[in-house]
Amino acid sequence: MKQLKDLFVNRDYLFWFLNLSGWAGWALTSYLAGRYWGVKWGLIDYRLVGALIGLFICVLLRRLYQRIWNSSLAVRLIAVLAVSYICAALMAAFTNFYLWNFHDDGYVPSYFMKYFKGVTHIYYVFLCWSGLYFGFKFYQGMQEATQKALKANSLAHQAQLKMLRYQLNPHFLFNTLNAISTLVLEQNTKRANDMVTRLSNFLRYSLDNDPMQKVTLSQEINALKLYLGIEKVRFEERLVLSFDIEEQANEALIPSLLLQPMVENSIKYAIAKAENGGTITIKAKVFARELLLELSDDGPGIKLVNGEIPNGLGVGVRNTRERLSELYGDKHAFELSNRVPNGLQVSIRIPYEKEKV
Repeated sequence: MKQLKDLFVNRDYLFWFLNLSGWAGWALTSYLAGRYWGVKWGLIDYRLVGALIGLFICVLLRRLYQRIWNSSLAVRLIAVLAVSYICAALMAAFTNFYLWNFHDDGYVPSYFMKYFKGVTHIYYVFLCWSGLYFGFKFYQGMQEATQKALKANSLAHQAQLKMLRYQLNPHFLFNTLNAISTLVLEQNTKRANDMVTRLSNFLRYSLDNDPMQKVTLSQEINALKLYLGIEKVRFEERLVLSFDIEEQANEALIPSLLLQPMVENSIKYAIAKAENGGTITIKAKVFARELLLELSDDGPGIKLVNGEIPNGLGVGVRNTRERLSELYGDKHAFELSNRVPNGLQVSIRIPYEKEKV
């Protein structure tokens, strides 16, 4: 069962299996047709030679079609029609040459075009082969896209769960409720009410938000401000927030909960560990039809290994990198770097998208 599954997953295995089976079937069908029409022994060697020539040509065709795969539909269509005929002509010429030299006592055609006898039906064979090849390619592409979408959905749900785990844990809720309690005891009802409202809105956003639904950057920033507003009460003056968001960038669509894990990392590894706290800065701008995001802190930084956070640290950052990879493929960039003189910076580049009106 595993071998059968590998056969249909591995493109090379599938290509050779289908082509060997197809050309073997072509040879067998031609042989039986020859026997039916009274040809002695059905010219079995001639049929096998034809199948081998056809198989060799299909290997070359595959390489050509791989090169033009990303071309326009018109280019691919013209290429299929033209190249299929050229391949049919070559196969007809070689098979006819073999037939005349090994079965017709060295027959020499009276004019050159006889070498291409039978080219029409061979042309249809290569047209069908080309159609099946592109059909399988499209099908495999759709399957890969479906798998990526499923994996992206899974990673997005993981991101939501990780956010609840790391940010809405008992310690976080205890600190928040303790801060609210202190404000109530101090009869600072305005700030206490503000914290309760922020906590309520943050919980609602976290629980109701669809992790696969893209949101505008302004919506994501508002959710971050709810969370950071709560944390700021805990850290008071030790936590300084800085936002530098271009107006055009506010309209950009980004995966929901994208910035949350990185902000959590900055608070956990930079602000909380520094005696005097620190500053978290979030910048965003649009350049060359791409959204450029930058999140940085002025904490102690971290030792990076080949641009990566060592295992066991920065779970949210790794999750964010995987989500971006699944959602955007090679159309994004995600970089970690230590700032000078200190601090960690996360730089993200994704395609600039806006809500359709």
